[in-house]
Amino acid sequence: MRVTVCRKAHFNAAHRLYVKSWDDAKNEEIFGKCSNPHYHGHNYELIVNVTGTIDPVTGYVMDMKVLKDLIKSEVVASFDHKNLNEQVPEFYDLIPSAENIAVVIYNKLFSHLEEDKTLEIVLYETPRNFVKYSG
Repeated sequence: MRVTVCRKAHFNAAHRLYVKSWDDAKNEEIFGKCSNPHYHGHNYELIVNVTGTIDPVTGYVMDMKVLKDLIKSEVVASFDHKNLNEQVPEFYDLIPSAENIAVVIYNKLFSHLEEDKTLEIVLYETPRNFVKYSG
């Protein structure tokens, strides 16, 4: 029997969506106000879902404290109150769209999970706009 455990987290970050080789007019045409040269911010809501079998000894799929600490060290410490474009190395050459942020978070967390676990990232950029990524 496979069960999914879920942990919510929150971080605030600024970003700018733009293609470096385009001028400001082209970036504004494609990305709208999200291409503001002075950046803009979001209050991101993150849901991390880990699916696996229940350990017959502990009753856990995964120790939730371990998951909480992993999210804190790998995601919140790296992204919270940061300018993603300028302060997070993964986004120096990658547009920090919600889609790309979810993939980066997935990659940061997945390598820490046991081999029999699967991972899904749900990232809310706004209460109405969110993405899901599961590898």
